[in-house]
Amino acid sequence: MNKRQGYVSLAALMATVALICGGIYLGVGAAKKKPEVRTPPAAVPKWIGTWSASPVDAAPSDSAVGAPSGRDGRSVRNVVHTSIGGTAARVTFSNLFGTEPLRITGASLAVRAGAGPAAVEGSLRRITFGGAYRVTVAPGGRIVSDAVVLRIPYDDDLLISVHTPGPGGPATIHPDALQTSYVANGDATQDETGTAYEGRTTFWHHITAVDVLTSQARGAIVAVGDSITDGDGSTPGSNQRWPDVLADRLGGRYGVLNQGISGNRLLEYGHGPSTLERFDRDVLTRSGARTVIVAIGINDVLRAPHAPTAENVIAGLTELTDRAHARGWRVFGSTLTPCGGHPRCTADAQAERLKINTAIRSGGIFDAVVDFDAALRDPYAPGRMKPVYDSGDHLHPSDAGYARMGSAVDTGVL
Repeated sequence: MNKRQGYVSLAALMATVALICGGIYLGVGAAKKKPEVRTPPAAVPKWIGTWSASPVDAAPSDSAVGAPSGRDGRSVRNVVHTSIGGTAARVTFSNLFGTEPLRITGASLAVRAGAGPAAVEGSLRRITFGGAYRVTVAPGGRIVSDAVVLRIPYDDDLLISVHTPGPGGPATIHPDALQTSYVANGDATQDETGTAYEGRTTFWHHITAVDVLTSQARGAIVAVGDSITDGDGSTPGSNQRWPDVLADRLGGRYGVLNQGISGNRLLEYGHGPSTLERFDRDVLTRSGARTVIVAIGINDVLRAPHAPTAENVIAGLTELTDRAHARGWRVFGSTLTPCGGHPRCTADAQAERLKINTAIRSGGIFDAVVDFDAALRDPYAPGRMKPVYDSGDHLHPSDAGYARMGSAVDTGVL
């Protein structure tokens, strides 16, 4: 866990308010000489996403990882990593895959201390919903919490604890978190020490987004894709997915939101809804974002002999771009990464992958291209990843591979 920036000073927020008020006063007094006085956009606090994860599936209460569905009266303490900081936060809770109402009778937000479930002393805050500590989320629904006033650091970990007391059915989860979170019996949402959290889970439960109130960050960038965006093959708990690397490079100026799902496909249901199905919900609703990096399609190609054609995949990518453009978004698209050596990466799959990459590089699909294929491939065997970038399964990158991908994004163009 890196801590490259401390808490954002509360004094900074007060200074921002003073500047805004001062701008309004000057605007009135100078109206005759200067018809229009504008406050600089960066000085206006706004809600921007700092973390997100796509809802993928439902976990029953008797799952091996102890996923609390609400029937067992346990608390889960989710660990998430920020990409930008702010002076307040709000959390989105989801019951998308729930079959019964989700009852939340306690929730809290804190800055993580060290590498376990403990909070930084004095940082734990209760989360409310319309001023109440309890809320019920209907099946298929979601709710955004009230603003929690807390200095949120960027490039650091937050603890989001949720208690579900009674029957609530399966919990909505993101299963491949590559992050250890914690489970406790009873309502332990206010336990600052974390000693009650004796259980472990590798799933994120109930939560899908954290936004921060900030006048420092300029906006957010969304990365949507499959397991390669989700970070499969990277070291758990190290935040070395390629979107994490990109966030580090941006230094807290832009939020980077990871909407990758392991096993996801562009065109059809694979692991979780297809990217075409979930794009509007998972990407185009993210707070403060107007740019998306699309890195999807390899799982479609690897479905031989039932894989879609390159033309089908190209048409799907074009549809994503058209839908984003209709909302005023910019779209960056990545080439499909090398897969040579993987059991499903047949000669036919390679041929379709190369056709798709040629179309992407031509500039006819996206506003700009991130060439992950060129970044990772072995110059002596272009159909494969360079060994140092290969996690070992010939499909998912290693930590070094993800670092190379994150460095391949042209932040000047972005």
